[in-house]
Amino acid sequence: MNTSTDKALLPAGLSDRLAPDAAIESDARENLVKSFIARGFDRVQTPLVEFEDSLLAGTGAAMAAQTFRLMDPVSQRMMGVRADITPQAARIATTRLAHIARPLRLCYSGQVLRVRGNQLRPERQFTQAGAEIIGIDNPAADAEAVLTAVEALNELGIEDIKVDLCQPMIGRHVMAELQISDDAAAQLRDALDSKDSAEVKALTKDLGPDAQSLFVALLEATGTAKTAISKIAALPLSGDAAEARDTLLGMVELIQDAAPHLSLTLDAAENRGFEYHCGVTFTIFAPGVRGELGTGGRYMAGSSDDGATPEPATGFTLFLDSILSALPAPAEADLIYVPLGTSRDDLAMLRDKGYRTRQGFDAGDKAAAKHQGCSHIFNNGTIEAL
Repeated sequence: MNTSTDKALLPAGLSDRLAPDAAIESDARENLVKSFIARGFDRVQTPLVEFEDSLLAGTGAAMAAQTFRLMDPVSQRMMGVRADITPQAARIATTRLAHIARPLRLCYSGQVLRVRGNQLRPERQFTQAGAEIIGIDNPAADAEAVLTAVEALNELGIEDIKVDLCQPMIGRHVMAELQISDDAAAQLRDALDSKDSAEVKALTKDLGPDAQSLFVALLEATGTAKTAISKIAALPLSGDAAEARDTLLGMVELIQDAAPHLSLTLDAAENRGFEYHCGVTFTIFAPGVRGELGTGGRYMAGSSDDGATPEPATGFTLFLDSILSALPAPAEADLIYVPLGTSRDDLAMLRDKGYRTRQGFDAGDKAAAKHQGCSHIFNNGTIEAL
């Protein structure tokens, strides 16, 4: 027989958010979007569920393994619950907003649901807020995405932010130039992501000493911007790989010029978590916070499956569950107990003074007010502390 405890049990990775956290998250989400709008982004709202073939087209294909599926009883077509909002924003941009002048700036917020969490983010349902710049391929746009995200977080009160910049395309271009097979390339990317120098050497030993030393140097080209820039600049690259490297260094220069005190770290080899990206990527962290505050980077928006021409794009997504743990504790307004019969004008006056009002259903019982968790009571036009 089910008990009340059994009925309150939620699936792993899903949880209720109670007061005051629910209000704090809601306020933070709206303040983030206001920050994006103030910087020229237009807000869009996307559906929680879409037809599977649309939701998982283009960049959305990377989220296929994380997408819950269900049958639409009306159309009898398979649908998916969104696991990420970025592909939806890209779909809107390249279809319904295809006629709007580029670059197009869109922002959004909303909840997503994923099949499984991970070690850093065990939550499967959480809120995202993000922004995308679509229709331009320029390091200045990538730098704007980073700076917009950081400034929005600063405006919430989050300081000491660190941004990790990565350029996964360097290694991919080198592997393509060396004609490494798909399976071998996947193994090599895993070794680079794991920072396993011995495995990188073992996987590249048949490519010759020059190629082997290049991949080892690529693995070691990490660290703070101050120390890593020279390592990355010295990599013996050519063609597309050299262009990808130069894009990363150009973006770093733009960010440092605009925000010289922002803590930057660089990684020339990281691929993990950026499978659909095709340029510089970034991850945002804050001290003492489990997991990342957000991620972003360059990708191709839209899909030919939608009848659209894919466009270059860059953007970011911020995760409200992580942001909530990074926010300073807010000062909560005093809660005042108002007796039954208090006029609506007096209630409005109290709220104008900054109080939260809680309607009582008695003539002004102090014990009832305390039981309701109120800090004050309103009696005969007077505010009394409890």
